[in-house]
Formats: sequence, C-alpha cells, structure tokens
Amino acid sequence: MFKKLKNNQFLFEELVKRDFKTKYKGTWLGMLWSVLLPLLMFLVMRTVFIEFFGRTVPHYTTYLLAGYIIFNYFSDSTKNGMRALRQNARIIEKVNVPKYLFVLAKNVQVFISFLLNLLVFLIFVKLDKLNITWKFLTLLYPIGMLLVFNVGAGFILSALYTFFRDMSYFYDVVVRLVSYMSAIFYDYRKFSLTIQQRFFINPVYCFIYYFRSVVIDGVIPPLWLHALIFFDALFVLSAGLYLYDKYNTRFLYYM
Repeated sequence: MFKKLKNNQFLFEELVKRDFKTKYKGTWLGMLWSVLLPLLMFLVMRTVFIEFFGRTVPHYTTYLLAGYIIFNYFSDSTKNGMRALRQNARIIEKVNVPKYLFVLAKNVQVFISFLLNLLVFLIFVKLDKLNITWKFLTLLYPIGMLLVFNVGAGFILSALYTFFRDMSYFYDVVVRLVSYMSAIFYDYRKFSLTIQQRFFINPVYCFIYYFRSVVIDGVIPPLWLHALIFFDALFVLSAGLYLYDKYNTRFLYYM
C-alpha cells in the first residue's frame, strides 16, 4: 500500500490540492475561510449554548468546542470519504491507479481543516483561562488514531456506497445518532456511572473524552482508554482494507 502510494505521490498531492481549493472556489476570501469559519462558528456556539447548558459546567466553552471539533472532523472525513470513489469515477475509468488514493486524499484535505480548527480551539482554551501544558502533547495519540479510524471508515463507506446508493441517506441517520451519543453539548456526568460507562461503546466519544481529560482536567487518560482507542482504529482500518482488497476489481462496474 505504502509503495503504491509513493509511486503515485504526484497524483495524490494533486488530489489533495484540488479538494482543498474546490471547497472555497468562487468565494471572495478563499482559503481564509478555513480559519475564519471555525472562529465564527465557535463564537456563535459559545454565545448560544453557554446560556442553555453551560451555567453549571466548568469551562463549558472548552467542553463544548472539544466535542464539536472532534465530532465535526469525524463527520466531514467519513462523509467525504464515502463519496470519494463516485466523485472520481471518470478518473478511475480512464487511469489505472489504486482506488484508495481518492479516499486518502479526501481524508488529508479534511485533516488539514481539522488542524486549523484545532489552532482556533487553542485560542478559546486560553480565553477560558486554562493552561496549555506539556500534557497537550499526548493529544497527538488520539489525533493520530482518529485519523486512522476515519480513513478506515472512509474505506468501508466508499465501498458500500459504490454498491448501494441508499447508503448516503442511511449514514446521515447514523451520524445524527452518533452526535447524540457523544455528549457534545450536555454534561455526561449527570448520568449514573453505568450510563457513563456505556458512552465508551461509541468510538467518537472515546476521542472526545480523551481531549477533555487532557485539556480541561489536566489528566492523561488511563491505559485502558489508550488500548480501546487503538483497537477501534485498527479494527475499522482492517475492515476497510479487507473490503478494498476483496471488491477492488468490482468497483468499476458499479460506478
């Protein structure tokens, strides 16, 4: 896989550039929106939600935005990955290149946007009077694992979407359900310990919990959470690679 990626490095880089530029094509501010948009969104969310949910939650701004940027990255990455093959059907029909390149390119484009959102998030962390310490370096682990998880999910979804057009509608429902189960806006600590433990069934919540533990509480999560995140990411990636390996030659017939 990595050898093929290196051999097609030029195409991969051009796909990433194309996807990133296309997102802001025709706008006056262009790529400046990649920083301005999250800044405005965070300000709106901070203003609105703190009135309804944030009065009893310490550092609610950071609590809210940590959940939002993680979930938004997951949602954008998987939705874009799902449509990657069909959106590039003309290229796939004419050029013999590894099909996973298109999913990877979509993921890299969304990942760049996520990193920009993360920079804006750190500004709000400081405004929320939280200290940025060396423990923030441990966030590289959940970020890396979430990237792997999203790539794997993109492989699975793009394969299914190629065969089943209804997948896009069904996945919208799934994403909405995941958002409700991720404790983005509400305080999970209001639930019983049993319910709190059930939240960890949701992989996205695991990443959100990791971020909040480090940023808000200044605590590095226990080893079991590291292992759970690793297992989730590896399992989803393995499933995605399996589907691509098994059905790679059949994708073209359903474009």
